[in-house]
Amino acid sequence: MHKQIGLVGLGKMGGNLSQQLLRKSWEVIGYNRSCEKTDVLAGLGLKPAYSYDELIAHLSPPRLVWLMLPASEVDDALGELLGRLSRGDIIVEAGNSFYKATARRYDLISPKGVHFIDVGVSGGPDSMLNGTCLVVGGDQEMFTYLEPLYRDVTVEGGYHFFPGRGAGHFVKMLHNGIEYGMMQAIAEGLAVAKASPYGVKASDVAHVLNSGSILQSSLLTYLCKGFEQWGEELDTVSGSVEQTGEGEWTVEAAKELGLDVPVLEDAVAFRKASQSTPSYTGKMLSAMRGQFGGHVVATKK
Repeated sequence: MHKQIGLVGLGKMGGNLSQQLLRKSWEVIGYNRSCEKTDVLAGLGLKPAYSYDELIAHLSPPRLVWLMLPASEVDDALGELLGRLSRGDIIVEAGNSFYKATARRYDLISPKGVHFIDVGVSGGPDSMLNGTCLVVGGDQEMFTYLEPLYRDVTVEGGYHFFPGRGAGHFVKMLHNGIEYGMMQAIAEGLAVAKASPYGVKASDVAHVLNSGSILQSSLLTYLCKGFEQWGEELDTVSGSVEQTGEGEWTVEAAKELGLDVPVLEDAVAFRKASQSTPSYTGKMLSAMRGQFGGHVVATKK
């Protein structure tokens, strides 16, 4: 395949992805609804496009377009692209879309002769700059064709093909559900430490358990960074935890399959309840989200 790609969505994730691709000798044509981000990245080597027409005009057939957008913006972008793409062109949808919505999009797009691939991305903005993790759905032929792209943007062993329409987004949904449960366990355990009669600091426990113990993990690393940035009490961090829905999707999928997932259910329920009952546990969850996802951490007014 020729190393040329059109990138729609140049935010934290897409902007960093463009930089990694440029370092790997890809020609990157980028479009973003906000021109300011496009202009900044153009100064770093990206070829700017300021409309969908301009984006498509810069791409050589078979055109490859990677969408790095919030799930709520995907359908609008597909509507813009499908009237401009030709048979044999390729759309990679790499947002946090619900897998059932992705399967419906395959049914809409495939008859037009445009290839559609769902990809789940994990690792946050930093990983998009330095090597990420991808879970890829769709069919074997397109996976094989695009494998050089996946190899270029992931860490070693950091991509895998899961056959089926929407399978990549399904596995990413599971990732996010598991993430909810693991984060909840960490935050609850450290809240018990803080409340103990021993004068234990949650940050000290997090640090030592992240140094050679069986609990050593990326999530503990992010929490340690959160303590370093915002202090032991996390005073300026919200105890009400935002959520984007993927954890709840995992619970719904489990119920449809007849499975009990009490840990995941409790983690989702905690985040909902935290909107009216903020807590130190919630602060630790927010701190982790702020570190790994670059999410805005709400502060006290």
